[in-house]
Amino acid sequence: MKPLDPRLIRRARAARNYMILTATLGVVMSVAVVFQAMVVARLVGTLASGGQTSPGWLRNGLIAVAVIVSVRVAAAWTQERFAHRAAIDTIAELRGAVLNHVVALGPRAQAEDGAAKAAQLVTRGLDALEPYFTRYLPQLLMVVTVTPILLIVAGFVDWIAAVIMFVTIPLIPVFMVLIGRLTEAYSARQLRTMTSLGAQVMDLITGLPTLKALGREKGPARRVRRLSQAHQKATFGTVRIAFMSGAALELIATLSVALVAVSVGLRLQAGHMALVDGLAIIMIAPELFLPLRNVGAHFHASANGVAASNRAFELLAIPLPVVGQTPAPDLASAAIVFEDVSVKAPGRDYLAPADLGFRLEPGSLTALTGPNGAGKSTAVEVLLGLTRPDQGRVLVETADGEAVELTQIDPASWWEQIAWAPQRPVLLPGTVIQNLLEVYDSTPAVTPEVAKAARAAAFDTVVDELPQGWNTLIGQGGVGLSVGQRQRLALARAFWSDRPLVILDEPTAHLDPATEARILESIAALHRQGRTVLLVAHRPSLLSQAHQAVAVRSTAFSEALP
Repeated sequence: MKPLDPRLIRRARAARNYMILTATLGVVMSVAVVFQAMVVARLVGTLASGGQTSPGWLRNGLIAVAVIVSVRVAAAWTQERFAHRAAIDTIAELRGAVLNHVVALGPRAQAEDGAAKAAQLVTRGLDALEPYFTRYLPQLLMVVTVTPILLIVAGFVDWIAAVIMFVTIPLIPVFMVLIGRLTEAYSARQLRTMTSLGAQVMDLITGLPTLKALGREKGPARRVRRLSQAHQKATFGTVRIAFMSGAALELIATLSVALVAVSVGLRLQAGHMALVDGLAIIMIAPELFLPLRNVGAHFHASANGVAASNRAFELLAIPLPVVGQTPAPDLASAAIVFEDVSVKAPGRDYLAPADLGFRLEPGSLTALTGPNGAGKSTAVEVLLGLTRPDQGRVLVETADGEAVELTQIDPASWWEQIAWAPQRPVLLPGTVIQNLLEVYDSTPAVTPEVAKAARAAAFDTVVDELPQGWNTLIGQGGVGLSVGQRQRLALARAFWSDRPLVILDEPTAHLDPATEARILESIAALHRQGRTVLLVAHRPSLLSQAHQAVAVRSTAFSEALP
């Protein structure tokens, strides 16, 4: 583990400002420590030796000590306050960068790395960086500022004590490196364990409605209990190492201060050292070693956060695909051509789809069919520009015969012309009407067009059954609606749109026969309007609507694939 990761400083403006502030406060605290030691040593030394004093002299000395202590308290308070602010701002910046990067990588990269693992990283994982900024980093900067200043001052007061300090100071970093390597391995292992456990818990929660419908909800409860025990074991392992290493570093620092104190005591006893100088050295020595002791004590608390930040930087190092800049042609009159498109399935040695070729004419109704895992949804992702093929290409041919590759087209202008109803629609917390119109900052009105789209998707009957109709609140992902109701809401959203290309992924998968018949009629109506419709279909009733059925297949992955 690097004591100070420059990537954190480059990525977060708040971290840079905080480091400058902490270094400045470190100098202020060093000067305050020196003055405090000198003033207290002078007061105690003069009183102990029976020197001449006056009430005014003693009062001024006590006032000076009070002022110095107040300065130290104010500096520590300021550093603590801005430490939390810098931690929050830096974590937010890094979390936003990771989240935006993962989204820009697309669903294929998310599947390869694990969307659940990325979610665990940007939530609980990066939160562990707070001790790094609030505890470890301030003490590390204190070592750089306070320790050298106090060592120089000690050299002017008593060179023998300064030599002892200079010799013993490196012992703490040496043992920190040795212990740190062991801790780093434990922290990396714990992060992998927590990430894996978090991903498994999220998968269980996602599939819980299906498991409950099948009467298998008790099995995951046992699995969650085992995952909790595994997490507890990993955590206690790290805590055990932290206690052992913290005790070792504390012992080394205590012995170093004791060596200085013994040397000063012997020379005071022999009369080879002034009492004032001895008292000053005895007060400076603990302050000199204090930042080093704190660095060792807080190292373990920050190790988990640093391990998470390393994982975040690994994600950020993955290069983003080059985004096209060519404006998208008008899809109302453009054809889309798949030329031998193949995509390697994440985590499997298969191409899914493999050598997919078909032509999507404007105004046509086409269905993609094939067994589960053949790559139908992946083909849709390729068409949407979310996944790039490993082989082949997708061309967009305009009415005048010009052709442009999909990878060269600006994604925003491409998505503006596509209405997509996936199997798992994106639904955000808000009202039903807000989710249908995708307007979340206001309460839109229910227009005749919205009501017509709801009837086309058989969603009007759902609205009638909801407690507050269109203004019924739903949760993240559509919590409050059944799977079939969520699907009908997504279909209503697609039917309401006037975009020329409509993509429907298994639009009748969770619907009863009567509702399915209404959806099929609505799809036919879309086609009669001249809009291009692409279906992902299994059911014969849905395939019968298509004018063109394209078989999607998968095949074993070839090592010759570039």
